[in-house]
Amino acid sequence: MTMLSSRAAIFLLLLAGGMQASENTKKCKLSTDNEREKKAISLLEPLTNKNFTVNITTEGNIYKYTVRVCDDADGVQGAAVVQRDKDGKTVRIGNYNDTEAIAGSDWVMLIYRGGEKYDSHCSKEERKAIIMVSCNKSLNGEQLSVIQEERDRQLNCFYLFELDSSALCPVVQSKLSPGSILLIVGFSCLAVYLIGGFLYQRLVVGAKGVEQFPNYAFWSEIGNLSADGCDFVCRSRGNKEEPPTYRGVGTEPLEEPEERDDRLLPM
Repeated sequence: MTMLSSRAAIFLLLLAGGMQASENTKKCKLSTDNEREKKAISLLEPLTNKNFTVNITTEGNIYKYTVRVCDDADGVQGAAVVQRDKDGKTVRIGNYNDTEAIAGSDWVMLIYRGGEKYDSHCSKEERKAIIMVSCNKSLNGEQLSVIQEERDRQLNCFYLFELDSSALCPVVQSKLSPGSILLIVGFSCLAVYLIGGFLYQRLVVGAKGVEQFPNYAFWSEIGNLSADGCDFVCRSRGNKEEPPTYRGVGTEPLEEPEERDDRLLPM
């Protein structure tokens, strides 16, 4: 009884964990609540509960960027993208409560807004992170890279990241038609029949020559019957003994008439 109850508890925990994992992307609050963006953000479900980090050196300073999908990055509550310098100072770049998602055939563009304001750049507007999540079949995991930080403008500054992952690669559909599959199965069965029958006839029965062919008598009889049927259907068979006749004309040879010159001879 105790074992049964423990198994049931483990099953319920796994079920609850699976349900929670399938709703991780719902933590993101979309700027426009529509089905298109909901579908786009749901494509990133396999990337949730993961930290994506990259280190870069700019002007002698080392910065570490941490990105998460719809979750707290680097322990900063509400932040999806965080920058940390070598002294441990953190800067919130984007929040997942102000998210926009756009999906393509094998990519998703994720935009996090609501970051900390610039000190002097970009008219002191809030920071924004743009993450291009792309399909890369050659990767077993994920790879994050910083493309650029655009802050030499008055408005619409942004941090641009690229996240390569095989999770966004579309599933390749089978190009074989049902007829091709049936042909492959048929030829495979025929090969097994011929090889297996040959080995049985040779090793078990001890047959030699053409007798090693499986069911040789049956197939030779089938071949003869097929040839007879083809001969019966395709070839014309008339009554060769019946001579050709015409209406009102006999077929027996005519008697040679006597020479008329005989009458002119003297008796």
